[in-house]
Amino acid sequence: MIYIGVTGWGDHDTLYPDKIKQTEKLAHYASHFPIVELDASFYAVQPKRNIDNWIQSTPDSFKFIAKAYQGMTGHDRGKNPFLSEKEMFDAYIESIVPLHEAGKLAMILFQFPPWFTLNKENVSKLRHIKAQMGDLPVALEFRHQSWFRPPYKEKTLRFMAEEGWIHTVCDEPQAGEASVPFITRSTAKAATLVRFHGRNTYGWNRPKDKNWREVRYLYRYNSEELKGLANQLRELEKQSENVYALFNNNSGGDAADNAKEMMQILGIQYETLAPRQLDLF
Repeated sequence: MIYIGVTGWGDHDTLYPDKIKQTEKLAHYASHFPIVELDASFYAVQPKRNIDNWIQSTPDSFKFIAKAYQGMTGHDRGKNPFLSEKEMFDAYIESIVPLHEAGKLAMILFQFPPWFTLNKENVSKLRHIKAQMGDLPVALEFRHQSWFRPPYKEKTLRFMAEEGWIHTVCDEPQAGEASVPFITRSTAKAATLVRFHGRNTYGWNRPKDKNWREVRYLYRYNSEELKGLANQLRELEKQSENVYALFNNNSGGDAADNAKEMMQILGIQYETLAPRQLDLF
């Protein structure tokens, strides 16, 4: 089965009626899509009240792809509030387990930064992280092409399969070392994750000034591009029981529209979405 959604639920204005409260957006989002990427867990380990609220706001079949906390992937933006690595991982796992127990955790996404290159130290780090996460489903996204250069591509994919990592297939600009190719290969029978970042080469390479995020994902896929990507999703569906596809091209508010069009191209109608609320006033 192919599941389509977007990253986050707060900024997709075309999905929501006017004057909707921020606290009501997730429930409304779940009437449009069956999955969502949980971005908040990247910026902070989430308190139990947030997790409980998200569980209660979504249908039983709804799934979250939760991003790993930034300190777990070496982003380290600002001061890390944890005294040790173990404390950090334990706190994150404790926060996310209720989603798993509710049957709503599709996977935890470990998205590593462009400076996480292929070397023995980082391969060992991935083994260490996987061991700490236990039986929780974990997905791996690279942001440096060294992992998929011709001499190492097959070894990387085999390593992911042997270690139990879900492959995150990325569509993104092919813009130098800080990008990875679209590789239509699954490493886990249960699931594959696909993230559509857009194809804005200029934005991808933009220097990291305060507005870089507004440009990096500024891209709208056209219908022909989406049809080509739909074929790729169908190919991945032959390799995994479930394919989770997320549109992250939302700098200009295009992600939700592209996700809706992808559903039309694939001929998908989800039968277990939340009931749509009518905007009467």
